[in-house]
Amino acid sequence: MTSSAATNDTLAQEFVQFSLDCGVLKFGEFKTKAGRMSPYFFNAGLFDDGAKLGRLASFYAQRLVGSGIAFDMIFGPAYKGIPLGAAVSIELARLGRNVPFAYNRKEAKDHGEGGSLVGAPLQGNVLIIDDVMSAGTAARESIALIKAAGATPRAVAIALDRQEMATEVKADGTTQDVPYSAVQYVREQVGLQVCAIATLDDLLAYLENQGGLGELATHLPNVQAYRARYGVQYQANH
Repeated sequence: MTSSAATNDTLAQEFVQFSLDCGVLKFGEFKTKAGRMSPYFFNAGLFDDGAKLGRLASFYAQRLVGSGIAFDMIFGPAYKGIPLGAAVSIELARLGRNVPFAYNRKEAKDHGEGGSLVGAPLQGNVLIIDDVMSAGTAARESIALIKAAGATPRAVAIALDRQEMATEVKADGTTQDVPYSAVQYVREQVGLQVCAIATLDDLLAYLENQGGLGELATHLPNVQAYRARYGVQYQANH
């Protein structure tokens, strides 16, 4: 199911390698929030030192510059989006694109400056930066905050697009799979652009091209099977 575009995306392939080197991307058997048993796990919280976070920000910045997405400022949703947004804003400034940065608190302060927003005032076209998009819930919360401040949510940048079906909660409290991904929902229903450093197709391409006969190659069938069962097809925007 790997597309030629994903296979030829050098930045995405470098990012997959970087994620493996940092232990952020692991293979095995992992239970997702949706209750699925996934053959891989991506934990952006393990980009946990200055060098790793700096290089991660460089990947985001390169992808954003190449995307052509127009934005006036960056918003990092609590909690993972806060260091990500800050690091990307620093990297963009280093590249000559200095933009304001803001983030939110989970709980509003009732002293000092007060409120739930910190940093630059939300205004203009806002880019939301996060690690992954599982259900689109965090994106919807960020969109509501941005709109309430009178600004315009423009796009979301994420590290990895899992390209799999989202889930929704039914009236009886149980969940069910839906035939679209969280990224598709944000693009098509909410109307925001979504920019990902890499996708599940890029991960499959890496396993096919770099796995060889080593240990990595043993994980390819499981990831392919997971993609076949839970994956959705669409043109991924890098």
